[in-house]
Amino acid sequence: MARRALLIFALAATFPAAARAVSVVDDAGATVDLARPAARIVTLAPHAAELVAAAGAASHLVGVGAHTDTPAEARRLPVVGDSNALDIERILALAPDLVVSWPWAAPGQVERLRSRGVAVFTSAPRTIDAIPADIERLGALAGTVPVAAKAAREFRTRIDALRASAWQGPPVRVFYQLSDAPLYTIGGDHTITQAIALCGGVNVFASLSVPAPVVNVEEVLAQRPDLVVAGTVGAARPAWLDHWRRWPGLPAARDVGLAVVDADFLHRPGPRFVDGVAQLCAAIRRAAR
Repeated sequence: MARRALLIFALAATFPAAARAVSVVDDAGATVDLARPAARIVTLAPHAAELVAAAGAASHLVGVGAHTDTPAEARRLPVVGDSNALDIERILALAPDLVVSWPWAAPGQVERLRSRGVAVFTSAPRTIDAIPADIERLGALAGTVPVAAKAAREFRTRIDALRASAWQGPPVRVFYQLSDAPLYTIGGDHTITQAIALCGGVNVFASLSVPAPVVNVEEVLAQRPDLVVAGTVGAARPAWLDHWRRWPGLPAARDVGLAVVDADFLHRPGPRFVDGVAQLCAAIRRAAR
């Protein structure tokens, strides 16, 4: 009898989360309710899959959005669409308990999923602190709270360490370049602008409210940046970065004034964002010398 009671206690301790309802508020302010933690998750953006994996639920992924390459196992999963269009029928056929979306993932079609009874969590971290918070909430939705809490704690610890060791002198003026033609940069309402400030710099176009505004060469030259940072996939140095050497009077037109960071880190508000911040801080420290 004692042995049977012990077995029942052990089973109860092992499986209570499997049947426990969970409720969180997503980044759009919507409440997401699940009768039990999600066992089948579809993500609609690369950063969303990375957040789910960081939360300890990579094995729960059954479908992903285009360009998802992390975690590695996600590359073998069905692709259910991109920001332009979703394959609604394919998503429904995967029978997800939860879809993790973002504001630019075909909003009309996401609403169709909701109307079909699919639970949707919108992930759109607008601050650096919101990234680990998303990891925690996705951990709650997936029933992987301990793993998610650890990942969120490690993210915050690394961010705090980067902030503590950042350049403390006069702010380094930074022009963050996304492309050459057109000349895209980032505005003030962006996590990259926050990362620049954390590292001891200032985004020369922080006054622009558009997340990814187009500027021209003359506007950049007028801002006289000390550092031009190119965000590219894999931190591959683009030929256009060295075009700034055409203006030798530009403070950034020197070896330490032209830097590259990995776009997959900084352009995705996921767990690897902190790695991008580390690259950015290193570039700002070099330019400040």
